[in-house]
Amino acid sequence: MERRRILVVDDEPQITEVLRAYLEREGMIVEVCASVAEALASLARFAPDLLVLDITLPDGSGLDVLRAVSSEKAAVPTIMLSARVEEADRVVGLELGADDYVTKPFSPRELVARVRSLLRRATQTARATSEKPSRRTRVGELEIDHNFHEVSIAGAPANLTATEFKILALLAENPGEVFTRSHLLDRIGDDGEIFERTLDRHINNLRKKIETDPRNPEYIVTVYGVGYKMRKS
Repeated sequence: MERRRILVVDDEPQITEVLRAYLEREGMIVEVCASVAEALASLARFAPDLLVLDITLPDGSGLDVLRAVSSEKAAVPTIMLSARVEEADRVVGLELGADDYVTKPFSPRELVARVRSLLRRATQTARATSEKPSRRTRVGELEIDHNFHEVSIAGAPANLTATEFKILALLAENPGEVFTRSHLLDRIGDDGEIFERTLDRHINNLRKKIETDPRNPEYIVTVYGVGYKMRKS
């Protein structure tokens, strides 16, 4: 079985050495960093399977490291550490993608148990994703990966919002079918977040991202007086 790689970021040697000893006893490969700069450099070189990250570091906040992690295509499971218990820290960390939060002082055995649980969950998620049948839709040079919510146009990635992706996926899966505005809203399950008057704005933004000339669209065509449709490939 492949040994899991754990990156521990904390500037307190007594904590990092204890964690290293406990994690290595579990058969894991451990690298220790004491600053934001070291952690950012190590992320690319060490390629950890999991990150144990302190919030307070000598050259900044561990949240800066978490922002860098969350901006990557493949996020790294993360456990945050902090001597502080402010709700704001916890909320920001979780919003940035942290999976768990441990307040100092803590039991090394408990933290190792959380590491094992989080690694197990990440493995199960990866296995389920890999076993899920690939579902792609292609129209001309436009390609949509429904499993990973990724879109490319002529091989170049198009960064869509969640709503834009829903609209595009629905139209592309039903090429030639005309959707009224109300029908589109019903089918994408907007939960009241968008309305007919704002749907056109989403369509316009979507065209800017996938069309060569948004004013003369090749993919998402307006059917005047009715709604929208995706051209047939």
